[in-house]
Amino acid sequence: MIQEGRASSDKPMPGEEVTPSEGGGASRPPFYGLFVSLPRALMATLILTGIAINFANVISRYVFNFALFWAEEIMVFIVVWCVFIGAIAIGFNGAHLRMDLISARIGNPWRGILNGATTMVFLVCGVFAAYQSFQVVLLIHGVGQVSVTAGVPMVVPHGALLVGFVLMVLAVLVRLRSYISGRF
Repeated sequence: MIQEGRASSDKPMPGEEVTPSEGGGASRPPFYGLFVSLPRALMATLILTGIAINFANVISRYVFNFALFWAEEIMVFIVVWCVFIGAIAIGFNGAHLRMDLISARIGNPWRGILNGATTMVFLVCGVFAAYQSFQVVLLIHGVGQVSVTAGVPMVVPHGALLVGFVLMVLAVLVRLRSYISGRF
């Protein structure tokens, strides 16, 4: 049976979505909850916390004529955490920005070789960034540095980079086959 110019038995092209009717039921990959559901829930919680802090700051400022001086600093820390937690889910799903103009146009086995090479570069850079983040967190912890207005230990915002890069690398390793084949 031919559907839209291709045989129904053909596998989907890289980047092409598979609907449950085409794929016989869309199942989630292993560790989906850890690398996608949990980060999304954490981001939602952090964003709602930031909204509550912002709302409290507005009420405090305009009703009681007193600003919560620490609110903006905490909201910046929340945004940093949201970015790096979100990057974990994006890395797991292979939804990050990438230059696939060449890899989408070449055939096998070259596509797999190129995807494997770019995945290895991603992993090497991710491990390097995680190691450097770890060094920074150790240094800041050793000094005992805290933020200027809220007094938050600076290991908290800098820890976002460490957690994000470590879990991005693990997410890519878990989905290594998908990264090399280009099928998510």
